[in-house]
Amino acid sequence: MHRFASIVKYTVMTVLAVISIIPILWMISGSLRPYEELFKYSSSLNYHLFVPVQPTLANFKEVIFNESNPFIRYIANTLFVAGIVTLLVLLVNSMSAFAFAKLRFRGKAVVFALFMSAMIIPGEVTLVPNYLLMNYFGWLNSYKALVIPSMLSVFGIFLLRQFFAEIPDEILEAAKIDGASMPRIFSSIVLPAVVPPMITLALMTFLGNWDSYLWPLIVINDDKKQMIQVAIAAFSSVEGTDWSKILAASTISTVPILILFLFLQRYYIQGITMSGVKG
Repeated sequence: MHRFASIVKYTVMTVLAVISIIPILWMISGSLRPYEELFKYSSSLNYHLFVPVQPTLANFKEVIFNESNPFIRYIANTLFVAGIVTLLVLLVNSMSAFAFAKLRFRGKAVVFALFMSAMIIPGEVTLVPNYLLMNYFGWLNSYKALVIPSMLSVFGIFLLRQFFAEIPDEILEAAKIDGASMPRIFSSIVLPAVVPPMITLALMTFLGNWDSYLWPLIVINDDKKQMIQVAIAAFSSVEGTDWSKILAASTISTVPILILFLFLQRYYIQGITMSGVKG
């Protein structure tokens, strides 16, 4: 029975993995096809569904070297914004989570409850207030509008707080007795103990900002400062949608995320697993 259960488990996992990877394979295959061939084999079940008949790199060339839609610049903009936001999220939210987990101050429970209540508010509800706030500060059409509203993550505070709470208070008290300041305790004792959840939060934050579409579309009007997902959507216009270029651009935009996850997947899985156990 144990062997049969293992066979069933791995079979289900394999089927789910194949189902998950099929759209990615079709995206890569479509990016290598001429537009005329793109949907020609979409309803067939032969190998041409994933293998181009006339493979070409013209779609990638037109996307990368498009003067009216400079895709490389959009990638650089997105890397810059996503990287800055990720660093700020790790810094700000780790300190906030540590305060909620280990420090004592009046009204801590009430403030934390208010933070947690923000998790049930859909992001679309705050679009108009955030836009008006950015307009009031004069940050529209600047990277400030993309970075500063994203530097606080309620989920990130909740995630890290669970791990900080598991650090024994005796270790922190011993460090205080030895003369360590609170910043020294935080940087030398607390942060090294929560590396997996920090990397998990970093990956989730980077991916969220890399895939961000609606907020950059609203607050950024300068094409030179635009983000990658808005740039991909620009290949669709009133004249028609060039799906070959969209698939090529989507393939290019997927590569950095795959590389990042490839190197950090062990920490990501460890952080998710540990959060499930400790939560």
